[in-house]
Amino acid sequence: MPLHRKKIFRLPSPAPTTIYVRPGYNRVLAEQFEALKFKRVDLVKDKVEAHSQGDLRENFGFKAAKDAIRAVDRKMTALDRFVARNTFIEIDPATWLTKPTDTLLLGHVATIAKQDVATKRSHRFTFLVTTHGETASDPESGIECLPHNSPLAAAVLGLAVNAQTRVALPAGEAILTVCSIRNPTQAELDRLLTAIKPPDIEDD
Repeated sequence: MPLHRKKIFRLPSPAPTTIYVRPGYNRVLAEQFEALKFKRVDLVKDKVEAHSQGDLRENFGFKAAKDAIRAVDRKMTALDRFVARNTFIEIDPATWLTKPTDTLLLGHVATIAKQDVATKRSHRFTFLVTTHGETASDPESGIECLPHNSPLAAAVLGLAVNAQTRVALPAGEAILTVCSIRNPTQAELDRLLTAIKPPDIEDD
């Protein structure tokens, strides 16, 4: 049986992984799925009503409802696969205030020096290594959230202060140095940790 071009060039599905999330994330996932189900029910009603209005060849309401149902179905399938593929472990950020700081762990504030191998340019960033999907920044302290499963976090987690590692990042190869590790303050957590939102799901 010949392979379709779409299947040949489609990227493989990501491997199952453990994703650390804040308490309530699983509830948000369930609420998002339920909201999609209710939206689909309403769209089916719209489709039935449009179907009753006559000639389907010129029935733009019917076509729009049909396309919208397909879009919702794709989102529901993608969300269902996202949940089925991964294990979600809820982590309370209160535990981040007193963690050991010998090596860089989830919940630490770390200053990372990054030197681009190709250009020799150096940059320094201060991150809170946080749970899945966190991208906020704190203008008062300059700290940015760095999701634990991002390429940069994956490269430096487990390293001690002054440790270096050479990694291939999306922007190019770089040498990373852990300059400092500390625990966050409660005020920093309050400013950085925003309301939990459902993930941005890409159709497979």
